[in-house]
Amino acid sequence: MTEVQTMRVLDLRGKNLSSIELNLELPRAAVDISIAIEQIKPLLEDVKTRGVAAVVQVAIERDGVDPQPLRVSQTELDVALQNLDPELREGIEESIARVRAVSEANLPESIEVEFAAGAKVIQRWRAVDSVGLYVPGGKAVYPSSVIMNVVPAQAAGVDRLVIATPAQKDFGGRPHPTVLATAALLGVDEVLCVGGPAAVAAFAYGLSEIDFEPVNLVCGPGNIYVAAAKRALRGTIGIDSEAGTTEIMVIADESADPTFIAYDLVSQAEHDEAAASVLVTDSTELAQKVQQAVAKAAQATSHSERVFTALAGQQSAIVLVDSVAHAVKVANDYATEHLEIQTENSHAVLAAISNAGAVFLGSYSPVSLGDYMAGSNHVLPTGQQAKFGSGLGVHTFLRAQQVIDYTKSGLAEISGKVQRFANAEGLPAHGDAVAIRFANDSNGQSEEA
Repeated sequence: MTEVQTMRVLDLRGKNLSSIELNLELPRAAVDISIAIEQIKPLLEDVKTRGVAAVVQVAIERDGVDPQPLRVSQTELDVALQNLDPELREGIEESIARVRAVSEANLPESIEVEFAAGAKVIQRWRAVDSVGLYVPGGKAVYPSSVIMNVVPAQAAGVDRLVIATPAQKDFGGRPHPTVLATAALLGVDEVLCVGGPAAVAAFAYGLSEIDFEPVNLVCGPGNIYVAAAKRALRGTIGIDSEAGTTEIMVIADESADPTFIAYDLVSQAEHDEAAASVLVTDSTELAQKVQQAVAKAAQATSHSERVFTALAGQQSAIVLVDSVAHAVKVANDYATEHLEIQTENSHAVLAAISNAGAVFLGSYSPVSLGDYMAGSNHVLPTGQQAKFGSGLGVHTFLRAQQVIDYTKSGLAEISGKVQRFANAEGLPAHGDAVAIRFANDSNGQSEEA
């Protein structure tokens, strides 16, 4: 039986810390993404240089499986869908419907601003041409990630969707059949049996030996090494966010149910030994009760060893604060992937939150609901990326394009202003490009608007 370990307690009461000082105190992952980037750079370069041979080699060396053929056949997809458990299929279809409803509701509309007759600017939205969607494997199977990646991309109108997912030793070096079945259910027929940073590199550089063309944008969650690959290759590819190893932070006061909190912390620790589970509370009594409930829940779960490792790690803790307002400051500085608010007035706390990938309000909105069936997306920024980034959504796959539509009369109205502006910046040719259009029309060059 696994030895019961308790979460460490970090006492911030009475400490007036700056944001910099607070971030040094707060629990963080043991492996920094900058270190992870240096570790995987040789692999990324190897995939760029050697293609399929490098991808196959890393799968054999690290996972003990030969992932060939790297392309999943249509027959594999069809068989996986045929063998999908009917009750699970019903749940998958419900999840698809909910995520699609939210995605379609978030589609932005084009706008048109007209300054005068013949002078207007249009902003329209265009989908990215091609997207590589990463679906992790490793310690669990994630048909939910297929849904979260594919559905908003389809809602946005992306033409080419490619899924990459790791080979599974338990399935003869092929991807998990439930992942394949979900891809088939969604009509995605381009699937690669590739995992980890190698998959991101394949998306970025292509694999010429199997006629696999690179993509423009890479999305999806993964461990810190997948997130590191996305950061390292950003520029060669676009990325959604650095959705790395999972994080949960719970803000709770004395009104919260300690058992609910304990199970929520354990549920995220179940993902990975490096998962971060953090409770922030102003109640020492609640903290003690959660400690006890966490030990009990972790002992009972099927992945108890992994859970205990994550909860005992430096990335997890119970943080004691002076007040709920203090907890909000901690949360905003931490910028967690998942933020649960279980306080007497959760909506009031929500109003003060600025940095979080997704926020779960009240006792009956656990993170696991968002993982599967809420209709929200579970691909969210980690590692403080929520301070400037968003979770995956239909907007991820869209680009705003401005269309400038001026007639001769519309340009003539402001031509003088454009020329003076250009001269002021020391760029007279800019002004000349306007003036030449009215070379035979003196009015056009001197009109003032």
